[in-house]
Amino acid sequence: MAELRPVALPPAERTIGQLVAESIQFYGARFWACLLLGVPAAAVAVVFKDVPRTLQLVLAPTLGGALISATFVYASTLVLDRTPARRRLVAAWLAGWLVFAPAPFLVIAFVIPGLVWLTAFGLVVPVLVVEDVAPRAAIRRAWQLARADFVHALGSLFTLAVVVVLSQSVLVFVLRGFGDAGVSAALFLASVVLSPLLFIGSALLYVDQAARVE
Repeated sequence: MAELRPVALPPAERTIGQLVAESIQFYGARFWACLLLGVPAAAVAVVFKDVPRTLQLVLAPTLGGALISATFVYASTLVLDRTPARRRLVAAWLAGWLVFAPAPFLVIAFVIPGLVWLTAFGLVVPVLVVEDVAPRAAIRRAWQLARADFVHALGSLFTLAVVVVLSQSVLVFVLRGFGDAGVSAALFLASVVLSPLLFIGSALLYVDQAARVE
Protein backbone atom coordinates (compact mmCIF):
# COMPACT_ATOMS: atom_id res chain seq x y z
CA MET A 1 0.00 0.00 0.00
CA ALA A 2 1.14 3.52 -0.69
CA GLU A 3 2.35 5.26 2.44
CA LEU A 4 -0.08 7.89 3.65
CA ARG A 5 1.51 11.22 4.49
CA PRO A 6 -0.09 14.38 5.85
CA VAL A 7 -0.81 17.02 3.23
CA ALA A 8 1.69 19.88 3.30
CA LEU A 9 -0.15 23.01 4.38
CA PRO A 10 0.48 26.41 2.77
CA PRO A 11 2.62 28.89 4.75
CA ALA A 12 -0.43 30.74 6.10
CA GLU A 13 -1.60 27.51 7.76
CA ARG A 14 1.73 25.76 8.34
CA THR A 15 2.08 24.13 11.74
CA ILE A 16 5.15 24.26 13.98
CA GLY A 17 5.94 20.64 13.23
CA GLN A 18 5.76 21.25 9.50
CA LEU A 19 8.02 24.29 9.84
CA VAL A 20 10.65 22.15 11.57
CA ALA A 21 10.26 19.44 8.91
CA GLU A 22 10.59 21.97 6.09
CA SER A 23 13.71 23.35 7.75
CA ILE A 24 15.29 19.89 7.90
CA GLN A 25 14.32 19.23 4.29
CA PHE A 26 15.86 22.51 3.11
CA TYR A 27 19.01 21.78 5.11
CA GLY A 28 19.34 18.40 3.44
CA ALA A 29 18.77 19.81 -0.03
CA ARG A 30 21.37 22.58 0.40
CA PHE A 31 23.62 20.84 2.91
CA TRP A 32 27.03 22.32 2.13
CA ALA A 33 25.77 25.87 1.71
CA CYS A 34 23.75 25.61 4.92
CA LEU A 35 26.60 24.00 6.84
CA LEU A 36 28.47 27.32 6.68
CA LEU A 37 25.73 28.79 8.86
CA GLY A 38 26.98 26.70 11.76
CA VAL A 39 30.57 27.97 11.80
CA PRO A 40 29.98 31.39 13.47
CA ALA A 41 27.61 29.93 16.07
CA ALA A 42 30.08 27.13 16.80
CA ALA A 43 32.93 29.60 17.20
CA VAL A 44 30.86 31.69 19.61
CA ALA A 45 29.92 28.60 21.63
CA VAL A 46 33.55 27.47 21.99
CA VAL A 47 34.87 30.95 22.83
CA PHE A 48 32.17 31.53 25.44
CA LYS A 49 32.95 28.18 27.03
CA ASP A 50 36.58 29.09 27.68
CA VAL A 51 36.30 32.70 28.91
CA PRO A 52 35.26 34.08 32.33
CA ARG A 53 31.61 35.03 32.96
CA THR A 54 32.37 38.76 33.03
CA LEU A 55 34.01 38.58 29.60
CA GLN A 56 31.04 36.59 28.32
CA LEU A 57 28.76 39.48 29.29
CA VAL A 58 30.94 41.80 27.22
CA LEU A 59 31.30 39.53 24.20
CA ALA A 60 27.65 38.41 24.03
CA PRO A 61 26.13 41.68 22.77
CA THR A 62 29.22 42.72 20.78
CA LEU A 63 31.05 39.89 19.02
CA GLY A 64 28.27 37.37 19.55
CA GLY A 65 25.50 39.69 18.37
CA ALA A 66 27.45 40.74 15.28
CA LEU A 67 28.22 37.15 14.24
CA ILE A 68 24.72 35.83 14.87
CA SER A 69 23.18 38.72 12.94
CA ALA A 70 25.54 38.18 9.99
CA THR A 71 24.65 34.47 10.01
CA PHE A 72 20.93 35.22 9.98
CA VAL A 73 21.41 37.65 7.08
CA TYR A 74 23.13 34.94 5.07
CA ALA A 75 20.47 32.38 6.03
CA SER A 76 17.73 34.78 4.90
CA THR A 77 19.35 35.28 1.48
CA LEU A 78 19.79 31.54 1.13
CA VAL A 79 16.36 30.37 2.28
CA LEU A 80 14.37 33.20 0.74
CA ASP A 81 16.46 33.14 -2.47
CA ARG A 82 17.22 36.86 -2.52
CA THR A 83 20.35 38.80 -3.47
CA PRO A 84 19.76 42.36 -2.25
CA ALA A 85 22.21 45.21 -2.69
CA ARG A 86 25.14 45.46 -0.32
CA ARG A 87 23.58 48.45 1.42
CA ARG A 88 20.49 46.40 2.23
CA LEU A 89 22.63 43.58 3.60
CA VAL A 90 24.53 45.99 5.83
CA ALA A 91 21.27 47.51 7.06
CA ALA A 92 19.88 44.04 7.82
CA TRP A 93 23.08 43.12 9.66
CA LEU A 94 23.06 46.28 11.79
CA ALA A 95 19.35 46.01 12.59
CA GLY A 96 19.78 42.35 13.51
CA TRP A 97 22.75 43.20 15.70
CA LEU A 98 20.64 45.80 17.49
CA VAL A 99 17.93 43.22 18.15
CA PHE A 100 20.24 40.36 19.14
CA ALA A 101 22.43 42.47 21.48
CA PRO A 102 20.07 42.41 24.52
CA ALA A 103 18.84 38.85 23.90
CA PRO A 104 21.63 37.08 25.87
CA PHE A 105 20.85 39.14 28.99
CA LEU A 106 17.15 38.31 28.68
CA VAL A 107 17.98 34.62 28.28
CA ILE A 108 20.26 34.72 31.33
CA ALA A 109 17.46 36.27 33.39
CA PHE A 110 14.99 33.69 32.09
CA VAL A 111 14.77 31.89 28.76
CA ILE A 112 11.20 32.89 27.87
CA PRO A 113 11.77 36.70 27.86
CA GLY A 114 14.65 36.23 25.43
CA LEU A 115 12.50 34.15 23.09
CA VAL A 116 9.64 36.64 23.34
CA TRP A 117 12.00 39.49 22.43
CA LEU A 118 13.38 37.61 19.43
CA THR A 119 9.88 36.62 18.36
CA ALA A 120 8.74 40.25 18.49
CA PHE A 121 11.63 41.82 16.58
CA GLY A 122 13.94 39.11 15.22
CA LEU A 123 12.24 39.02 11.81
CA VAL A 124 13.64 42.48 11.08
CA VAL A 125 16.54 40.76 9.29
CA PRO A 126 14.50 38.91 6.62
CA VAL A 127 12.26 41.96 6.33
CA LEU A 128 15.23 44.08 5.26
CA VAL A 129 16.53 41.32 3.00
CA VAL A 130 13.22 40.86 1.18
CA GLU A 131 11.21 44.07 1.48
CA ASP A 132 12.10 47.54 0.29
CA VAL A 133 11.58 49.40 3.57
CA ALA A 134 13.69 51.70 5.72
CA PRO A 135 15.32 50.25 8.87
CA ARG A 136 12.92 52.07 11.21
CA ALA A 137 9.93 50.85 9.21
CA ALA A 138 11.45 47.35 9.21
CA ILE A 139 11.25 47.24 13.01
CA ARG A 140 7.54 48.09 12.84
CA ARG A 141 7.07 45.53 10.08
CA ALA A 142 8.80 42.83 12.16
CA TRP A 143 6.42 43.57 15.04
CA GLN A 144 3.46 43.42 12.66
CA LEU A 145 4.61 40.02 11.40
CA ALA A 146 5.04 38.74 14.95
CA ARG A 147 1.53 39.85 15.93
CA ALA A 148 0.00 38.05 12.93
CA ASP A 149 0.27 34.81 14.93
CA PHE A 150 2.45 35.34 17.97
CA VAL A 151 1.80 31.85 19.35
CA HIS A 152 2.97 30.22 16.11
CA ALA A 153 6.08 32.40 15.96
CA LEU A 154 7.02 31.92 19.60
CA GLY A 155 6.26 28.20 19.50
CA SER A 156 8.33 27.76 16.34
CA LEU A 157 11.39 29.47 17.81
CA PHE A 158 11.01 27.55 21.06
CA THR A 159 10.69 24.22 19.25
CA LEU A 160 13.65 24.93 16.99
CA ALA A 161 15.76 25.91 20.01
CA VAL A 162 14.78 22.76 21.91
CA VAL A 163 15.49 20.50 18.92
CA VAL A 164 18.89 22.08 18.31
CA VAL A 165 19.97 22.21 21.97
CA LEU A 166 18.89 18.64 22.79
CA SER A 167 20.33 17.18 19.60
CA GLN A 168 23.54 19.11 20.13
CA SER A 169 23.86 17.78 23.69
CA VAL A 170 23.41 14.20 22.49
CA LEU A 171 25.95 14.67 19.69
CA VAL A 172 28.51 16.18 22.07
CA PHE A 173 28.04 13.17 24.38
CA VAL A 174 28.48 10.74 21.47
CA LEU A 175 31.59 12.50 20.13
CA ARG A 176 33.19 12.56 23.56
CA GLY A 177 32.21 9.05 24.56
CA PHE A 178 32.80 7.14 21.33
CA GLY A 179 34.80 9.51 19.15
CA ASP A 180 37.32 10.35 21.89
CA ALA A 181 37.06 14.08 21.09
CA GLY A 182 37.80 16.87 23.54
CA VAL A 183 34.98 18.98 24.96
CA SER A 184 35.74 22.02 22.81
CA ALA A 185 36.15 19.97 19.63
CA ALA A 186 32.94 18.04 20.28
CA LEU A 187 31.01 21.23 21.02
CA PHE A 188 32.35 22.92 17.89
CA LEU A 189 31.48 20.00 15.60
CA ALA A 190 28.02 19.56 17.11
CA SER A 191 27.26 23.28 16.78
CA VAL A 192 28.47 23.41 13.19
CA VAL A 193 26.20 20.53 12.19
CA LEU A 194 23.04 21.41 14.14
CA SER A 195 22.85 25.20 14.65
CA PRO A 196 22.03 25.89 10.95
CA LEU A 197 18.53 24.51 11.61
CA LEU A 198 17.81 27.41 13.94
CA PHE A 199 18.65 30.02 11.29
CA ILE A 200 16.91 28.16 8.46
CA GLY A 201 13.75 27.73 10.51
CA SER A 202 13.77 31.39 11.55
CA ALA A 203 14.02 32.48 7.91
CA LEU A 204 11.13 30.17 6.98
CA LEU A 205 9.14 31.64 9.85
CA TYR A 206 9.22 34.97 7.99
CA VAL A 207 7.36 33.28 5.13
CA ASP A 208 4.72 31.91 7.51
CA GLN A 209 4.14 35.19 9.28
CA ALA A 210 4.07 37.24 6.07
CA ALA A 211 1.45 34.86 4.64
CA ARG A 212 -0.62 35.22 7.81
CA VAL A 213 -0.51 39.01 7.54
CA GLU A 214 -1.67 38.85 3.93
